[in-house]
Amino acid sequence: MREKIHPTYYTDATVTCACGNTWKTGSTRKEIRTEVCSNCHPFFTGQQQRIIDIEGQVDRFYKRLQARENYLEEKKSREESKTSLERPVAELELGTRATDSLLKAGLDSVGKVMELLEKGDNEVLAVEGFGRKSLIDLKKKLRSLGYTIPSDEA
Repeated sequence: MREKIHPTYYTDATVTCACGNTWKTGSTRKEIRTEVCSNCHPFFTGQQQRIIDIEGQVDRFYKRLQARENYLEEKKSREESKTSLERPVAELELGTRATDSLLKAGLDSVGKVMELLEKGDNEVLAVEGFGRKSLIDLKKKLRSLGYTIPSDEA
């Protein structure tokens, strides 16, 4: 065994806890400081409900939990707004002619277009400047956004 490579061993090292408890033990350090000991640890004291939050772990967990809840609420509101009947027809990106035809006929929201679709395809085709191709594009776009087309239900 090599000489002079081992640290000094103190048989009377003092251990001090954050709660004020001290005791002697053997160690390579003269003084040891701890944050939790058997006198103040919840497991040994029977106070299981007390949470020791040394490094803010509980706060970080609650922040992550809150961020997840906010994300889910925002996602839900985006999904609801995606299929909102108040959505303007201009957001459907049908094309200039089809959009202008619907706006001239007073169909400025998806809800009004859906009401007209409930009456039948011929009612929608009766809109001046709105043809069969525009009707097909309208239905495709509404389906892709998650709307249920009234004529498809039957």
